[in-house]
Amino acid sequence: MSLSPTELTVELTPAEKIAGLHGDLTVPLTAITGVEVVPDALAAAHGLRAPGLSLPGVRKIGTWRTRDGAEFVVAGRGQAGVRLTLTGQKLASVLIGDDAAEALAERIRAAR
Repeated sequence: MSLSPTELTVELTPAEKIAGLHGDLTVPLTAITGVEVVPDALAAAHGLRAPGLSLPGVRKIGTWRTRDGAEFVVAGRGQAGVRLTLTGQKLASVLIGDDAAEALAERIRAAR
């Protein structure tokens, strides 16, 4: 994940792009309305996968459809995560697994 003064970019590996049927994701910082740290990113992802990859208990990559809208998820076993709530975007939220989720959330909050 990289931050510029105006946007956040989730940079996916080639394998993640194939598994999630999605390219890199760029979101304007002004579209981020909430930043939440979740203790278990895999468990926090819910809804119907469409499209993407889900290896139960191991890895989730792709788009999950929920009542609140579409959520893009990249998470692995044992990772905490950061959920970004968005406004004015095709996605309602983004959930990114990260071993240093608290530090990542603070970087995003400071950039906004």
